[in-house]
Amino acid sequence: MLLRAQSIEVAFGDRLVLRGADLSVAAGECVGLVGNNGSGKSTLLKVLAGRLQPDHGDVFRTAEPGLLRQSPDLPGETVQDALDEAIAWHAVLLSSYEEALEQGDMDGAGRLQDRLDDAGWEIQHRVDAVCERLKTPSRTALLTTLSGGEARRLALARALLRTPDLLLLDEPTNHLDAETIEWLQSFLEGYRGAVVLVTHDRYLLEAVADRIVEVEDGLTVSYNGSYGDYLIARAERRSRMENAEASRLNTLAREAAWAARSPAARSTKQKARLKRLDTLRDERALHREQSFSLDLRTGFKAGNTIVEMEDLVGGYGDTVLIRNLSLNVQAGDRVGILGPNGIGKSTLFRILSRDLEPISGHVHRAPRVKLATIDQSRTGLKDSDSLFDAAGHGNSHVDLGEQQIHVASFLRRFLFQREQLDQPVSSLSGGERMRLLLARLLLDGANVILLDEPTNDLDLMTLRVLEEALIDFDGATFVISHDRALMDRVCNVVLNFEGDGRVMSYASRAQAVRAVEQQNKAARVAEKPKKNNPTKTSQVPKRNFAEAKELEELTARIEALEAEYEQLTERLSSPELYEEGAEAVSVVTASIKEKEQEIERAYERWSILEDKK
Repeated sequence: MLLRAQSIEVAFGDRLVLRGADLSVAAGECVGLVGNNGSGKSTLLKVLAGRLQPDHGDVFRTAEPGLLRQSPDLPGETVQDALDEAIAWHAVLLSSYEEALEQGDMDGAGRLQDRLDDAGWEIQHRVDAVCERLKTPSRTALLTTLSGGEARRLALARALLRTPDLLLLDEPTNHLDAETIEWLQSFLEGYRGAVVLVTHDRYLLEAVADRIVEVEDGLTVSYNGSYGDYLIARAERRSRMENAEASRLNTLAREAAWAARSPAARSTKQKARLKRLDTLRDERALHREQSFSLDLRTGFKAGNTIVEMEDLVGGYGDTVLIRNLSLNVQAGDRVGILGPNGIGKSTLFRILSRDLEPISGHVHRAPRVKLATIDQSRTGLKDSDSLFDAAGHGNSHVDLGEQQIHVASFLRRFLFQREQLDQPVSSLSGGERMRLLLARLLLDGANVILLDEPTNDLDLMTLRVLEEALIDFDGATFVISHDRALMDRVCNVVLNFEGDGRVMSYASRAQAVRAVEQQNKAARVAEKPKKNNPTKTSQVPKRNFAEAKELEELTARIEALEAEYEQLTERLSSPELYEEGAEAVSVVTASIKEKEQEIERAYERWSILEDKK
């Protein structure tokens, strides 16, 4: 056992965050840590890492853990300084090995040699590879000049390069693009040490977690298996607990009624019954699950054009990031925007919101379009405002539809407590800021919504609420997100930024990913003849009539398969499925895998036929 935490209690002022949390981590295990915002996940990670002393309880470690925090501290002055500090362990290992050899300690040298064989005798190539994959800033960049995203990526690189036996990661996918998240997923799947992972990325949890531990009401509840297994087991557990709580309350009401009407003189048997009544009263009530609803609909008619881009060219000066983009967006469309960081996605948002004029082309809006934006930095809030003033713009009441309600009642719908009303916005967590912005979005009545990385800092409950609201929204939504599950479930149009200003439209994220894979594969195939025999032109086989007909039919078949795949993945994300039991989830999961294989085979055949002329 690498780590064991027992009966951990942590309070901040009068607020008891953890009230007896337990967690153990075995060598090589990956534990997914989940729970609502403010439940204590990050606090528990700090306790496990030794960065925070609990008020009560014990932590036993047999290995020094490495921690990635949401707000990392970076040592040194430059990026290179921070990286050098992260790999200092390797120089110590080499030095110890050489010292053991000099002293003739062959047993010690042998053990150190085994460790160096595992770690690698030369580490710089690993540093280069990790930094390239995570797109860290220039090695000479000053740490004081880094953006929040750059600092996070550098901190993640440092955590991975330390290669600790126990890796503690708090939201590692924030500020990563989809390609980098895929790489991180592969890295963690092959990681030799143990991992404790806090993330809202459901695909990542499903792929790497051996066990899910939920922080709920200050305690920890462990569920064996994947994230999908956890959803099923949790639903079954909650059902049992709610039945037990209903039974307790019924018994309590019945016994209290008996006690009220019984005579004052008590027999021994009656006294025992009264003692059981006191015990029932003293039992802690079942912690009610917190949730809220979000209805963003404004009555816009579905199918009507709401935004139209015509031969749009965008960028800055001589730098063109968007070339000749044309797209008709109708009410009810949910447009997902994919691409690496810095490729032009936010530029498109600036053009849509009229903060930036296009170089050429046009963006047409329907009459009465009202646009709202939630950007990645969660701006639009004054840090000095109280939560009460920020929600009501200084007013005591807000208009919700045709009804006026008090700001306190309105905020309670978004899970803010009365004691938080005077709290300054600057003290809100990232998830709380997002909930406040969603509350204001509801009041705005916008029919075109621009969301830039909306899932950063969100817990899984709030993420599900947001997804449902976007699916039901009758306006148009544009979403920049690297959350693969959200893209697959919500978006019915995908714009993929593919470099050099090229922006392609697809029906789904899966279709966009496969198209890029096919393009890359075709590029590699095209390069092979040049490398093998640059002077000789390869003969390209011709496509016959039957193959031409098959290619035409295959294109339609791929579209149909991908539509079926999207329906299945949407069903897998639906909470209703897990209420049907484990067998129903297994059937859908198996169908998704089978559909993936069908699509892969279809694309392989399509590639073969497409290569023929």
